[in-house]
Amino acid sequence: MTKKTKNIVELTAIYAIIAVMFVVIFYPLLWAFGLSLNPGTSLYGAKMIPDNWSFVHYEWLFFDPRSNYVTWYKNTLIVAFTTSIASTFFVSLVAYAFSRYRFTGRKNGLYTFLLLQMFPGLMAMVALYIILNIVGLLDNLLGLILIYVGGSIPMNAFLVKGYFDTIPRELDESAKIDGAGHFRIFFQIMLPLAKPILAVVALFNFMGPFMDFILPRIILRSPDKFTLALGLFNFVNDQFANNFTRFAAGAMLVAIPIALIFLALQRYLVSGLTSGATKG
Repeated sequence: MTKKTKNIVELTAIYAIIAVMFVVIFYPLLWAFGLSLNPGTSLYGAKMIPDNWSFVHYEWLFFDPRSNYVTWYKNTLIVAFTTSIASTFFVSLVAYAFSRYRFTGRKNGLYTFLLLQMFPGLMAMVALYIILNIVGLLDNLLGLILIYVGGSIPMNAFLVKGYFDTIPRELDESAKIDGAGHFRIFFQIMLPLAKPILAVVALFNFMGPFMDFILPRIILRSPDKFTLALGLFNFVNDQFANNFTRFAAGAMLVAIPIALIFLALQRYLVSGLTSGATKG
């Protein structure tokens, strides 16, 4: 086989894999969007391209007094933005401390971060429920936010710490000679240079509340406190519910804020994902 033929075969195989992945990813999305345009509420008999399509389900979500969708959307945005900002800030502080300072327990602390990543969050659900019950934060968005923020620190701090390690220490030393303190170095030197990895952390923590179902299901009880994942589940979980088309309409709208945040941060994401694990 000649080199030219080999290159053609390799390119054909690559494009074939990309085409298969494209179909695997977009076919369910097209079905969900088509399902949301079907005028009925049943999953059976629905078509991906309906004959009499309409936006009646989207109108129901936003304007029908029986729908709590807007409230769920607002709750999710509050949790997502607060978690993203708070997690990024605290993760940056922890990562900076482990990257730039030498203190007793530093090595064991890093090992602890690695160890905590080995255990799924589901193992801590009972303990988290008891703690929130003791402090009176059950059925409260603040309790949910605190768990998200605390749970994000081990993995993300290790990731950001690896990125901070790639920033030359000479910058810190030059700033100290000019009279800069630790906080000034952190806010004016480290954070601007670490925008790529911070964008990754912010995006991942913003996406979490939109995707998580189990933790809100355990903590939240009142319908007016539900997040989107928990609220949409009730569309198809109630005893006599068969609102799959409304569920599809609500699910499609979930992607909008995530897509907007992704587009806003995309120039930082590739370099952040590839650079964060270069050093540990």
